Amino acid sequence: MSCMPSRRTVRSDRRSAASPASAELRERILSATRELLQNSRFDSLSVADILDSAGVSRASFYFYFPSKQAVLADLVREAVAQGQQAARPWTDQEQDPVTALRAGVTDGARLWRDNAGVLMAIVESWGSDEELRELWLEQMNLFTEAATARIESDPHAGPRLGSTHTRAVAASLTWLGERLYYLAAASVPPFDDEEVLIDTLTTAWTSILYGDSSRLEGDS
Repeated sequence: MSCMPSRRTVRSDRRSAASPASAELRERILSATRELLQNSRFDSLSVADILDSAGVSRASFYFYFPSKQAVLADLVREAVAQGQQAARPWTDQEQDPVTALRAGVTDGARLWRDNAGVLMAIVESWGSDEELRELWLEQMNLFTEAATARIESDPHAGPRLGSTHTRAVAASLTWLGERLYYLAAASVPPFDDEEVLIDTLTTAWTSILYGDSSRLEGDS
């Protein structure tokens, strides 16, 4: 029976032992990859490209990351954490639902614009890479679960959906957002127009969950 630790365990142990200087080195690798992805497809990007851009040795790279996929995974998790924060006005019921959804969609559009290279890379790669597939499904599930919980606790959306499978609705809306944000990041019309993107996604969410939003305004 093998006693070798998993790649995930190794990476976690190395992070916990990192000094400020080594943390800076690791950040250089992440930053270089993020910048490279602004103009390069992930499948054409090599570890050597990252090494050259970051100015680090191969040994240093592999001390922190077992592969370029692991670098992308960390960048994706950072972006998703920002996305979860953007969704909080709606998921935490901090505002009326329609206002909160529009705010979340707007922040989501800006997040994708600012992290276009990283997020386009994961969308384009998860279908053919098992490690990235597991990562992206896990990250998307975070949004689906949050949306499901919010819908189930919503006095308007829950009754409106009736016997419709709530999680299926939440997942559908979540994946719709992923696709339209991707098309916007790829400059595909009409979603390259940020106002069109925001209006379309906001309308999709509010019409499915709330129908006539004017009645919500009267209840707020």
